[in-house]
Amino acid sequence: MPANEYLPFLTEIKEVIKHTDIEYTFRLTYEGAVKPGQFFEVSIPKYGEAPISVSGIGVGTVDLTIRRVGKVTNEIFEHYAGDKLFMRGPYGNGFDIANYQGKELVVIAGGTGLSPVKGVVDYFARYKEETKGMTLIAGFKTPKDILFIEEFSCWKQAMEVILTVDCADNDTECQIGLVTQYVPQLKLNKIKEAVAIVVGPPMMMKFTTQELLKRGFLEENIWISQERKMCCGIGKCGHCKIDDIYICLDGPVFNYVKGCQLLD
Repeated sequence: MPANEYLPFLTEIKEVIKHTDIEYTFRLTYEGAVKPGQFFEVSIPKYGEAPISVSGIGVGTVDLTIRRVGKVTNEIFEHYAGDKLFMRGPYGNGFDIANYQGKELVVIAGGTGLSPVKGVVDYFARYKEETKGMTLIAGFKTPKDILFIEEFSCWKQAMEVILTVDCADNDTECQIGLVTQYVPQLKLNKIKEAVAIVVGPPMMMKFTTQELLKRGFLEENIWISQERKMCCGIGKCGHCKIDDIYICLDGPVFNYVKGCQLLD
């Protein structure tokens, strides 16, 4: 008999890392291939399941950064190191590291949009010689909403980092303003050959990609993630369908040439 595609497997919580009052990273046991930008379905019997993007890849572990926003995620937050959860996956196509190697890379993330692209940032922070230069622009609403604060200290040693917030008091060390206003300031040697990743709320991605195109980026050199549209993971429920595209199967990562056509 064919395997049940909905059947999850059991995983153990190795560590819980608090970022904000409503956003934690759960480090879970996992053995197998996985890419940044892919996602897992995390489930708890009687409560349901939720699609969560991969925010980190370790040896025998995978990180899922979860926001407490509903019934399933509320219950997940009641679990701690040593507890067990169910999950299935990974799903989606993720970010292919090879697309960015040997090039100038710009990563622009808004809010929790940093989570699915964090694996790419981590990789090139570790192997910075594999790019011709990298810039990370990450924007949050306030300093209290910033994710991965400790990681930012490491990233600043390997790349140009612009950490910005929409509003803050005078004591913040962050820049103030939207991520889009920093795109014109990017210092790039060959814009036509540079590559970019943009992940965040829909309007943020729309206006950020417009700014990149104004700077001279080619559409085929930009990647986006439609991770907010993820649902069942296997294209059965139809909730992620846009025209003839299933975000769960064909995405959530898309080259902008295709991604710009996905109007819901």
